Amino acid sequence: MTDLILPCLNEVEALPWVLRRVPPGWRAIVVDNGSEDGSPELARELGAVVVSEPRRGFGAACAAGLAAAEAEVVCFCDCDASLDPALLPPLAELVRQGAADLVLGRRRPVVRGAWPLHARAGNAALSRMLHRRTGLRLHDLGPMRAARREALLGLGIEDRRSGWPLEMVVRAADAGWRVGEVAVPYLPRAGKSKVTGTWRGTWQAVRDMRAVLHAPPAAAVVREAAS
Repeated sequence: MTDLILPCLNEVEALPWVLRRVPPGWRAIVVDNGSEDGSPELARELGAVVVSEPRRGFGAACAAGLAAAEAEVVCFCDCDASLDPALLPPLAELVRQGAADLVLGRRRPVVRGAWPLHARAGNAALSRMLHRRTGLRLHDLGPMRAARREALLGLGIEDRRSGWPLEMVVRAADAGWRVGEVAVPYLPRAGKSKVTGTWRGTWQAVRDMRAVLHAPPAAAVVREAAS
């Protein structure tokens, strides 16, 4: 079994499509981050496990989902229909077979406007800063990813806002993990983005992530990802 963690804030429009696309035999964990549109109720009706995380923040939702997960390998994906959960098995299999410790989905927009210019610019800036900080050459720091649950817990990720995804990669690099990318199509999201829908939201996220990059390496010894 693989657990799929889906942070959720007012995604009632996207949930039916997203949950229909969860691979057979996987468990969908929808982490409700304070929705007011009936998202948690709909997710339960559609068969997902629903976890409530009242502390607002993408990282808070991801951490709550990781704490609730039980599978050896866990995956993350946005809950806004911009990424297809049905494409996650190859990422999870690379981790399961020991070919990589952390695999990210490299977003490739399929239509104009799926990935706004300001969001792509912020992502490119962070990728450059990540390379200077860790030596990793990644094209994207998107939310679709796969890793072993216990190893992720061992990283001790502290950010509970927009810096969570980046801190995961930084700490993984510091721990000597093998980090890979798999290209995945990027679709127009359903509804309005809570983070990168505007220049202001994008650069707030960049500021959160810059703080992660400027933090000193974690002193704690993390567990081997492939153990």
